Amino acid sequence: MLSVKPGPSITLNKFITMLSIKKTTLPNKVRIVAVPMRSTEAVTVMVMVRAGSRHETKDINGISHFLEHMFFKGGKRYPDPHSVAEAIDSIGGVFNAFTDNEFVGYYVKVAKEHIGTAFDVLSDMLINARFDKDGLERERGVILEEYKMLYDDPKLLVGDAFERLMFGDQPLGWSVIGLPTVIKKVQRSDFVKYKNKLYTASNIVVAVAGNTSLAEVTKLTRQYLPFAKSAKKNQPLPYRDSKRSVRINIIDKKTEQAHLALGVPTFGSRHPDKYTAKVLSAILGGGMSSRLFMSVRERHGLAYYVHSDDTHYVDTGYLAINAGVDKDRIELALTTILDEFNKISHELVSAKELKKAKEYLIGHFVLMMEDSDAVAMRLGLSELLGNPTETMAYTKQQIKAVTAEQVRNLARRIFTPDALTLLVIGPYNNQKKFADLLKRYKV
Repeated sequence: MLSVKPGPSITLNKFITMLSIKKTTLPNKVRIVAVPMRSTEAVTVMVMVRAGSRHETKDINGISHFLEHMFFKGGKRYPDPHSVAEAIDSIGGVFNAFTDNEFVGYYVKVAKEHIGTAFDVLSDMLINARFDKDGLERERGVILEEYKMLYDDPKLLVGDAFERLMFGDQPLGWSVIGLPTVIKKVQRSDFVKYKNKLYTASNIVVAVAGNTSLAEVTKLTRQYLPFAKSAKKNQPLPYRDSKRSVRINIIDKKTEQAHLALGVPTFGSRHPDKYTAKVLSAILGGGMSSRLFMSVRERHGLAYYVHSDDTHYVDTGYLAINAGVDKDRIELALTTILDEFNKISHELVSAKELKKAKEYLIGHFVLMMEDSDAVAMRLGLSELLGNPTETMAYTKQQIKAVTAEQVRNLARRIFTPDALTLLVIGPYNNQKKFADLLKRYKV
């Protein structure tokens, strides 16, 4: 067991009433973020690792996600999937994991008196993973089925394919689930090598939110998560921004509904216009009274779902409209979306609509942050990626400070004809008609 002493704790500004963020870094460079929440009887323990799919090379594309699955196959104290699951089920907890482009996360949410069990299970999974051959072969089949599920479901596929189109042939543009060729050939030695390279102390954040304290979290982290000391932080290949031109990909697939994503590139998570982009996105497609919901669905009856997606990675991002529309009227749907891009690029948003969008964002944020898992996720991720730790008060302030002029100016900058990126899944084999439609868009 690694013997370490925590560094000085840092208490930041009030996050929510009676809620503060506390941080410390252990001598082995594992960072801890603890958020005591006395209003709940639950606690979420989350281990986040800077080892997402952006850190892969083409020959191992998909290994980050595959490795995440393999950690659940058992270690020393919990030697198989059943014993891992039973340990959490027997205390009424929930556990899961997720792989993203920039990070991987593992969490257990339990009643506060079982926080030790949460640490114990996560420890055995991550420190003592066996990666046994039988478990590997079974999970290989599971992931290949997950891959088929993704490609069979247009609503799932549209986002994955859109990012490939937006970012191109580089790690950020590769699918997180990976390539079937890689899934079929990766071996135990590949997992061990990848884990040893990326799952190092300086690339790990233990984020815990709920009915606990920094002292308790620090003690349990020292006891259960003795990752080897390291100083080097994982850095993915920088995003290469190629010269922009209209990008279109039509995936010809027999469907009863067309699924589309139409968007533009924006900027990374530390950009000063990040909150303006959030307000812009909320005006266009946030909620059932947003502009696109009212025009695409309510006015024209073209779609069941339509929403705006404002996504920021560390060094780049995008704003996209996603919709499932009548396959025979997809051109009207696209024209309607483009009309809204044009309108918001030229006309100032009214004070009433601007306030509604801001309150929508703030309200959703407040509700989300009442859950310990969301708190651990948000604050742990900020620490992991080197983003500023933003208090609730700061976030509200930044949203409220956005002006109608800033929204219009940002829309003018990003909604340009050469920046349009369109991904469509449906029964179409004529890309030219979509290209001609986009060519008619003028700012």
